[in-house]
Amino acid sequence: MAKVLISDKLSPAAADIFKARGIDVDFKPGLEKDELLSIIANYDGLAIRSATKVTAKLIERADNLKVVGRAGIGVDNVDIPAASARGIVVMNTPHGNSVTTAEHAIALILSLARDIPAANASTQDGKWEKARFMGVEVTGKTLGLVGCGNIGSIVASRAQGLKMRVIAYDPFLSEDRAAEMGVQKVELDELLPRADFITLHTPLTDQTRNIISADAIVKMKKGARLINCARGGLVDEAAVRAALDSGHLGGAAFDVFIEEPAKENILFGAENLIATPHLGAATTEAQEKVALQVAEQMADFLLTGAVSNAVNMPSISAEEAPKLRPFVELAQKLGLFVGQLVRSAVDEVIIEYVGDVAEMNTKALTSAVVEGVLKPALFEVNMVSAPVIAKQRGIKITETMREGQRVYGSFIRVTVKTGRSTRNVAGAIQSGDQIRLIEVKSINMDAHLAPHMIYTVNEDKPGFIGSLGTLLGEEGVNIASFHLGRERAGGEAIALLEVDAKVPREVVEKLRALPLVTYAKALEF
Repeated sequence: MAKVLISDKLSPAAADIFKARGIDVDFKPGLEKDELLSIIANYDGLAIRSATKVTAKLIERADNLKVVGRAGIGVDNVDIPAASARGIVVMNTPHGNSVTTAEHAIALILSLARDIPAANASTQDGKWEKARFMGVEVTGKTLGLVGCGNIGSIVASRAQGLKMRVIAYDPFLSEDRAAEMGVQKVELDELLPRADFITLHTPLTDQTRNIISADAIVKMKKGARLINCARGGLVDEAAVRAALDSGHLGGAAFDVFIEEPAKENILFGAENLIATPHLGAATTEAQEKVALQVAEQMADFLLTGAVSNAVNMPSISAEEAPKLRPFVELAQKLGLFVGQLVRSAVDEVIIEYVGDVAEMNTKALTSAVVEGVLKPALFEVNMVSAPVIAKQRGIKITETMREGQRVYGSFIRVTVKTGRSTRNVAGAIQSGDQIRLIEVKSINMDAHLAPHMIYTVNEDKPGFIGSLGTLLGEEGVNIASFHLGRERAGGEAIALLEVDAKVPREVVEKLRALPLVTYAKALEF
């Protein structure tokens, strides 16, 4: 009989689901680290929220663990690479908290507008300070959404019900989807000076970290109010405190912080700050929903092998797995290759399946491609959620199947169209499971994809290779392999280099400044 441990405070309904389906379950929230380490080897499944830290050390002790289920969307408390290396499936519940988090953002908007927390404290303290708490209406005000995915779109709908004008910055929001929602799509530099209220609904990635920086705050309208119910780290907290103290910001409401639990924070004590202890998902309904969902998913996996909402593996049946798995990895990496290159909203993803791969489970492959395309901007996306997110953003997904051709009788080509450019890449499987890149920008190429790479576009003229190698040598970047391709002699050329470690941003900037180089990008796979 399979056995599951619930180590965080989940609704009792979760344990009831496991028991009803014939799975033994122990409910032990609040375990100390050492106690959890000592008993984890006894369990096939581990159901958690955010308190339990599933570390590499814990996974090393988990001899029988097959699945970790996170009741919620964020899985930053799980060492996913370590889990993947041990063959442990990590699942989450990506949509169970959406309405609750959106409602909390709306509550904070209204609380800021009328200074409700401070007015409550003052009144209960025996004061009657009507003149002090002069508020503003939200009707007719402009709400700026930074991120307009699942939660952001719900906030937009609720704000429109309050008669607010809604503008949104989201690189993956299409014009058609924005029009359908009644939202004006804008660039961030346009949103900042226009919005009376700015609320954040984006994951924390390298691209979004400190998206609200000191420079961004300077661009905001004087008296604007800032709300963050998304992730700590999206905002420069010291810059926000300075803007609150100077009066440039009219108020701020934070539910998340860079360091949590936030017992101390530079924001605390500001007169026009509202702070809540990460309550975005803290409603009875949301916790019930995610608890039921994670229990059902884990039970399905343990009893039948079905995989839902996994963040570290595709939904593939046992029968097709051996043949399909290398093509899934190929599809993910091709999407990730292009996804790291696009710099504006994606309008369409076109996937061509050529040869034998066209006869496989292309639904799983397409999900893998879309996951790769979206992942650089939406870190928490997975194969299950990727198609849903793409649909929410109005991204068109097109599949075509053709007979085999060229040297490679079976390959996948991915083309991504944006309002500014069209980018494409193709790859194949060689010698059983080896991924080969065979085309970039319609230029023939023969290269493998390594964890750390440099991609450049350059003029095909003498001197490029020498200057590139010299610069990387001076910067201590070791080249493991070097692949070249060109459209014609003297025309546009590309280079793909495998290097030993992640390339620092300042090195990439120096690459871009080299003579003959028109584009340079560090890629991670």
